[in-house]
Amino acid sequence: MSKAPDSAAPGYSAPALDKGLDILELLAETSGSLSQSEIAEATGRSTGQIFRVLSTLERRGYIFRDRQSGLYVLAMKLFELAHHHPPLRGLVSVALPIMQNLAEAARQSCNLAVLDGTEVRVIAQVESPADFGFRVRVGAGFDIATTATGGVLSSPAAQSPEASMHADTLQPGITDVVAPVFGANDIVVAALTVPYVATTFSEVDPESVRLLATAAAKEISLLLNEEAVTGT
Repeated sequence: MSKAPDSAAPGYSAPALDKGLDILELLAETSGSLSQSEIAEATGRSTGQIFRVLSTLERRGYIFRDRQSGLYVLAMKLFELAHHHPPLRGLVSVALPIMQNLAEAARQSCNLAVLDGTEVRVIAQVESPADFGFRVRVGAGFDIATTATGGVLSSPAAQSPEASMHADTLQPGITDVVAPVFGANDIVVAALTVPYVATTFSEVDPESVRLLATAAAKEISLLLNEEAVTGT
């Protein structure tokens, strides 16, 4: 008796799924909107090959098509799905009130990021209450190797809970104050970052911000582990 092929084995593909994923990845990397022909050209397919896939993605809410121009953009469905995922939803709900207190005390913005493959992915952001601050968009992704946050996330175990300070390699004038957030078994599950902007108007010095970020990350870690124990 012949054995049915293992659908999860290497070498098997689902062409329609490949088309859909190619379209989603293309639109995610595009700042503007694209026409059907532009999407077809960029993905190496004909307009006829992607027509049904575009229709399905639009119907399911993953992409949006402007009725007047006919141009497509990525919708927020994937972002919503990620935030419905229980581990991320729980992390954000625990962290946000603490992050708001941190931003208020430090007079700087702050963000929370997790590891997403080879990237650092921002999952929460709180604006600076001061008249200035450095904002990072929720959902933004950065190469692990280019950020201090990536350095913390790429070494998940055996880390000090103290926040570290590094000059931002991408944004001159910004000092990244980064503290690890620990989950079960003292594994780093997220990084809390204050992109410190030093100006003559800065109300809190960098070392004080480092201490505030350390305390905030420890509080988030404590609450996460309490939830894990109680199951709430």
